[in-house]
Amino acid sequence: MLVKMFKEKIMVEVTFAIALLSFLLFSNVCRASTIGVNYGRVANNLPSPYDSIELLKNMKAGRVKIYDANPEILRLLSGTNLQVSIMVPNNQISIVAANQSAANQWVRDNVLPYYPNTMIRYILVGNEVLSNKDDQGLWYDLIPAMNNIRNSIDQHNIHNIKIGTPFAMDILETSFPPSSGEFRLDISRNNLLMPLLRFLNWTKSYFFLDAYPYFSWSQNTSSISLDYALFQGSQTYVDPVSGYVYTNLLDQMIDSVVFAMQKLGFNNIRVAIAETGWPNGGDYDEIGANIYNAATYNRNLIRRIVSKPPIGTPARPGLTIPTFIFSLYDENQKVGPGTERHWGMLHPNGRPMYDIDLTGQTLDSEFIDLPQPTNNGPFHGKLWCVVTNDTMNEMDLGQALEFACRRNGTCDDISPGKSCYQPVSIVSHANYAFSSYWAKYKEDGETCYFNGLAVQTNVDPSHGSCKFPYVGIVDTKFPSALAKPIQYLNAAKVACQTKATDVKSAFPQTQDKNIPYLCMDLVYQYTLLVDGFGLNPYKDITLMNKVQHKIYQIKAPWPLGCAIDLVSSTSNKIRVSSS
Repeated sequence: MLVKMFKEKIMVEVTFAIALLSFLLFSNVCRASTIGVNYGRVANNLPSPYDSIELLKNMKAGRVKIYDANPEILRLLSGTNLQVSIMVPNNQISIVAANQSAANQWVRDNVLPYYPNTMIRYILVGNEVLSNKDDQGLWYDLIPAMNNIRNSIDQHNIHNIKIGTPFAMDILETSFPPSSGEFRLDISRNNLLMPLLRFLNWTKSYFFLDAYPYFSWSQNTSSISLDYALFQGSQTYVDPVSGYVYTNLLDQMIDSVVFAMQKLGFNNIRVAIAETGWPNGGDYDEIGANIYNAATYNRNLIRRIVSKPPIGTPARPGLTIPTFIFSLYDENQKVGPGTERHWGMLHPNGRPMYDIDLTGQTLDSEFIDLPQPTNNGPFHGKLWCVVTNDTMNEMDLGQALEFACRRNGTCDDISPGKSCYQPVSIVSHANYAFSSYWAKYKEDGETCYFNGLAVQTNVDPSHGSCKFPYVGIVDTKFPSALAKPIQYLNAAKVACQTKATDVKSAFPQTQDKNIPYLCMDLVYQYTLLVDGFGLNPYKDITLMNKVQHKIYQIKAPWPLGCAIDLVSSTSNKIRVSSS
């Protein structure tokens, strides 16, 4: 009965949301946007595909991208004006690559039943395949799979579907300044990247890029202004080599890829943005993830992309850039930090997260005012990881508790007779285990998630003599010096090719006295770390020793020179664990 009532409530809310969107967008009823939207479905609380397509139509989206070839969605898109991007999921790439027959079958199953009534315009093979270094065998299946899909499409005389694959920004070894853009050595030296670029060039397809200025800004807030990342303000950046003037961070990211392709001899492959957006929320320590910034970014992005004549980028002026905003909904089952679950323009019930006009016609003054953000600066304080609520499935919670307690010493204090054994309940013990595990292993990349069973809190769950471990962030004058050694080499390439008079512009945090030695210093750091100590150039390292700060043991930088400041991912905060 309760399930039925819940479903009926959701249906009523979604129906109302569709009507509301129709009303809000009535003034643009004759306008269709060229902006695309990513329709991800890693969630258990979303509207039906039918309602979702209705919402997309009422939002006046011009394109929609899905992460598979879902037959129900493709049928519902039939007869609409939405251009559609479908995907060969990563786990099907090797099958499609194995032989032409498998690719033909995939096209028969996922394209021919719907095309042309469903306006399929893109088939993306995999998603960020070259970012997965744990399955490099899949890298070499990518080109054969793309070729086989292309051959199958050609056999059916279909000529208006482009074949591509989305790349993350980590495909670049160097991205700043844009003119220094170069692809990673591990993919550019192994006969992998050139065939891929030749395919895109020959088929006149796009280099599909997942570009998120949020991540670049949030990891470099001391050197990149928020306004610059949000397409607002008057700040500009002049590339010291090309002389191009940049007014926003996204253009820099796109052009770094353009320059990387040009260095390999490909001057005409166009870039499409497969994903971009800004998180509307996140964990306490995820700076700048809020509704205000998300609305600002997406509204300004839309106006820029739909401008007529097209704006393009400094390196590619006047070109239209097909763009898909990420995403339609928040997705509550995505793993990782809190931002992973908070990119939606719509709530799961279909209501707008904030006013948005995909046609780009609405002025900011016409939108309803949003509350000012409170987390555009770094969080300072203590954080714990606890169970989301007390009504979770005990079997799932028990499995998560067992997982958290597997690693050495994580759960010692909830053993019988220890300080946190009481009260004896699965929720109480899970609260301690989650906090302890997260405090110990956060710097190794672990998050406070536990399959959706955990959430961060700034309320201390300690009780009596039971003191919960925590993660904290404290102010310090020392940089954190968390970086990949390859970043030193990348920075060196820029510094060594930049005139001394322009170094300050390219590296504003460099002290004047260090400018003459910057190139040598950066090369020295890389050589010492990689050749001297044998460190992996692509793995994050922390060049620090622990020192006492009041009652805490925190990490202070090992003095390797001013280069640490230049490549450090955070220059004004240090993460601290109480364990």
